[in-house]
Amino acid sequence: MVTPRERSLLLTHLLTLLQLLLLLLVVPVTRSLLLPPPHPAPVHVPALIPRAPTPLIRSRFSARTQLALTTRCNSSCFHRGERGDQTRQLTEKLAFETLYADGSRTLTAVRVEGDEEPDGGPRRGGPRARPGRKRVRRQIYGADGRFNIQGDHFLLDYPFSTAVRISTGCTGVLVSRQHVLTAAHCVHDGKDYVKGARKLRVGFLIPPSINGTNGGLASPKRPLVRWVRVRRTRVPKGWIQGPQEVSMDFDYALLELRWPHRRPFMRLAVTPSPDDLAGNRIHFSGFDSDRSGELVYRFCAVEEESSDLIYQHCDARPGASGSGVYGRVWDNSLERWERKVIGIFSGHQWLEIDGENRDYNVAVRITPLKFAQICYWVHGNRPDCVHD
Repeated sequence: MVTPRERSLLLTHLLTLLQLLLLLLVVPVTRSLLLPPPHPAPVHVPALIPRAPTPLIRSRFSARTQLALTTRCNSSCFHRGERGDQTRQLTEKLAFETLYADGSRTLTAVRVEGDEEPDGGPRRGGPRARPGRKRVRRQIYGADGRFNIQGDHFLLDYPFSTAVRISTGCTGVLVSRQHVLTAAHCVHDGKDYVKGARKLRVGFLIPPSINGTNGGLASPKRPLVRWVRVRRTRVPKGWIQGPQEVSMDFDYALLELRWPHRRPFMRLAVTPSPDDLAGNRIHFSGFDSDRSGELVYRFCAVEEESSDLIYQHCDARPGASGSGVYGRVWDNSLERWERKVIGIFSGHQWLEIDGENRDYNVAVRITPLKFAQICYWVHGNRPDCVHD
């Protein structure tokens, strides 16, 4: 006989299934989901040549973790990439720090080879002014469009299985058998590493049916977390050296695990134009702080973009920082649409353009140079990261 509690839990799971089925129905099946783009634009990835690492003093781990990153930017900040030659300045920002498990640090300078567009590509104008449209600070826009991912079949299914927790309170995404991409502000405040980075760990969700509890529909248990220590952390100098308004462009970090994992991971891609994304949508899953212990999925359209940032109104709360923003990108070698990480969710930014204040949730774009840098961090050699 079914108890009232079991009946209530069963209804909750059925509602979750209905939400996901409804999600599949409301997302229109456009022609771009079925056919390849008419003229896929080739992307040139320059070579990033590292120099010998320089030892640094040990970190003090004095910073406090800031889960909700909010920055401000005006027209001069937004258009800063249109100033003259920035090759040297950008090369300095692409240098990177490596933090090891024992607390030691190194700084590695780099040289860019074969790059004709040092700022990562042509820059679009600022976000278009919308007269009379003003927003107050918020990370939920209108009705909450987030979905809780529950049940073994969803938590262990790709792409949800690529989302992991960061012990400092953020989210990350698996991008190789041993690497996790996340936001830099989750481990470093721009001046020093956060206290939790001293013994940084990555958490893998284990559904109830696997962790030894009753995994049926009526199970009240939440997923457990299996924590794995981080071997080393890499942060670009562009995040460390400047004010937040500038360094938000470099709000990403790569964590290398002590041991390889066995879960599916999502490959990286240079961020394409929104018109080249299937359905013109981006997606990401994270561990929002207002839904403790739950993996939360959302999707939305890209509102605007600069050469370094993706501006959107995907609903998100603190804790989602570091989520891998992905889209369906046409893969020329496989001749099919593939989900690929094209950005890292950073936080919230106020834009003051033409006297109007507007706010967006923001993700960091993976430009060709950033792709080359992250790819080098993952593979450790240049041939795997230089291609068209």
